[in-house]
Amino acid sequence: MPFTLREIAKYVGGSLKGDPHIVLYRFAPLEKAREGDLAFVDEEKLLPIAERSGASALLLKEGWETDKNAIYVPSPRLALIKALELFSWRRKPQPSIHPTAIIEEGVKLGEAVYIGAFCYIGSNSEIGDGTVIYPLSYIGENCKIGCNVLLYAQVTIYDNVEIGDNCIVHSGAVIGADGFGYVQEGGKHLKIPHIGKVVIEEDVEIGANTTIDRATLGETRIGKGTKIDNLVQIAHNVDIGENSIIVAQVGISGSVKVGKNVTLAGQAGIADHIEIGDNAIIAAQAGVIGNVPPDSIYSGYPARPHAQQMRVLALLQRLPEIVKNLEEIKKKIDKLEKGGEK
Repeated sequence: MPFTLREIAKYVGGSLKGDPHIVLYRFAPLEKAREGDLAFVDEEKLLPIAERSGASALLLKEGWETDKNAIYVPSPRLALIKALELFSWRRKPQPSIHPTAIIEEGVKLGEAVYIGAFCYIGSNSEIGDGTVIYPLSYIGENCKIGCNVLLYAQVTIYDNVEIGDNCIVHSGAVIGADGFGYVQEGGKHLKIPHIGKVVIEEDVEIGANTTIDRATLGETRIGKGTKIDNLVQIAHNVDIGENSIIVAQVGISGSVKVGKNVTLAGQAGIADHIEIGDNAIIAAQAGVIGNVPPDSIYSGYPARPHAQQMRVLALLQRLPEIVKNLEEIKKKIDKLEKGGEK
């Protein structure tokens, strides 16, 4: 959908330079921008490239100079979010309920809800105002889904799950499956019933094919503002604090407590019953087997403070040299000892 430069500037909260009536059709990368495109400049050093580009207009920081039509903003990256929303092909569907959707007794639907084809909503569940549920999604009994939630196609939500306002759950995610808990008796694995729940607070995003298990007792909880990437496994009774970032293929074992503003980088593994303090960073592929203090950076396997891990890796690089030196020292000692025997 095309927009004038003035319309875009108003939407992103910026000031104009140039022709306010110029029409822009796309938001394009700087290196591929052509006529009719709005391009984004987030570093001043890129301005010469922007000047040579085919973009009809630029989105850039206040105080930077350009000969092109421009929208000036205090923070280009924040304005980028709004501009992408404006040009996005993902438009919220019109409120409706598809005739093939199955909605059981006692379900409470808010206003302006969209429920796509072949969705199932179990009895006594609640769906908040403005929520969108795309086709083939399953919501079990006694669930509470907040307002303006977006559930993409083929999301599975088991019974007794709560999802707060403004959450996004991507396709293939499974929320509320049983935790992995067994007791061995007589050579058999006896399943531990998981009768707890999952609580997802507001403004959480959950990536595709991510799984969040229900608690054995009590609840598994994801704090507000936390963002979870694709292919993440979060086990039973995990508690994740607000505004944390969990990157793809992270595995979090049962009863782990993750603080606020924590970053778990890709493929990190967290052992059960440990605590990770606020503002901690766990590097990619780290294996965490003990508690991590707040405001720290841990890496490696087993995970250590990052500076210590770097020293260990540096020593490992020198290991052949160290072994060679030790062997030479041993030969000299042996020679001295033999000389002493004479």
